Formats: sequence, C-alpha cells, structure tokens
Amino acid sequence: MADLSEIAKSLVERDIAKTEELTRAAIDANIPAQEILNKDVVAGMQVVGEQLGGGEIFLPELLMAGEAAKAAMKLLRPLLTKQEGVTGYTGKAAIGTVQGDVHDIGKNLVLMMLKANEWEITDLGVDVTPEEFCTAVRENDFQVLGLSALLTVTMPAQERTIEALKAAGLRDKVKMAIGGAVCTQRWADQIGADCYAADAAEAVEKFRLLIQ
Repeated sequence: MADLSEIAKSLVERDIAKTEELTRAAIDANIPAQEILNKDVVAGMQVVGEQLGGGEIFLPELLMAGEAAKAAMKLLRPLLTKQEGVTGYTGKAAIGTVQGDVHDIGKNLVLMMLKANEWEITDLGVDVTPEEFCTAVRENDFQVLGLSALLTVTMPAQERTIEALKAAGLRDKVKMAIGGAVCTQRWADQIGADCYAADAAEAVEKFRLLIQ
C-alpha cells in the first residue's frame, strides 16, 4: 500500500471515521472531487478487491471497506453533481455475472460504487443464465442491466443474453452495459451493448450517461 494516498489507505484499513475525516480535509484543500474519487476512493477499493480475490479478506471486511467508501462518497457526491451540472446520479440497475462464470470481485466493486452514488441496485449473482436475466428485466423496471464476464470463454454468454432479450421483446426496455477484465469497447460494439466500462469508477459515470 506504499503508493496509495492516505484516504485510500484508510479505506483499505476499513477506518470509516478516518476516511471521512481525510476526505473532508482533501475537499477543504480544494482538491477536485473527481480526483479524490479516482485516485483515492477507487484506488482503495481496487486494492480491497485484490485482497478479496487473494483470500486476504472476506465478505465482512469487504462490506466495511464499502461503508468507508460510502462515507467518502457522501461528501463527494454534491461536488461531483455540481461539476457535472446534473441533479444526481440516482437510477435503478441490476448486475450479474453471466452464465458459466462465477467470478464476482469486479461485479461487487461496481455494485459498491453505484450504491455509494445512491443507485438502487439489484445483485443478480453469478452464473446467471440468459433466461434469468430476461426474467429480471421483465419483472422489474431497471434502467440499466450490467453483464459481467471475467473469462474469455464466458464472453459469448454476454452476447447470448442480449440476443435472448431481443427474442423476448425486452431489449428496448433496458440499457445494456458490459464489463470484465476480458471485455473491450470493440466487443461491446460487436454484440450490441449500449456501453462498456473498464472499471468501477467508469461504470458509475457511464451508467449515469445511459439514463440521461
């Protein structure tokens, strides 16, 4: 953690009060809110995700780190909103890891960042079939549906899910976002997704743009 900022370190250490204190101090020092978000909050949560994946921490620690991120975001959100000239980031979305893939670290980071930005989020879990995604869209009024894939061999399941939504007459009901270490903008364009996000911070911004 030597290269992390003090805010990021406090987040990784799951010190909610210190994260809030340091974030407030950074704001008072006129550091841009977007810079604090990207270099501090997101950087810290990326380390937390790596720790979770390596078995260094477990779900309770992940949730505590998420609370620290929320404390920072509570202070940053009004400034980010003001900078972007919008009234807020709030929306309703669902995210799941596609069929055949049980990885959830990236998905969980995106969920956490969206929740910190006051999105109403449904976690559809892992190994989600195209039919299950269709059912979720049919039964809810999600604005955005996120499809996560961490393996090259499961990328086609993202395409199958989009095709299933088309076949069910549901594709126009929801915006489609894809993400995961193996995904690219080119792949998103190829399969007809509405957007691709490379990381959790980018997902927050792109989800917001999708519902404007």
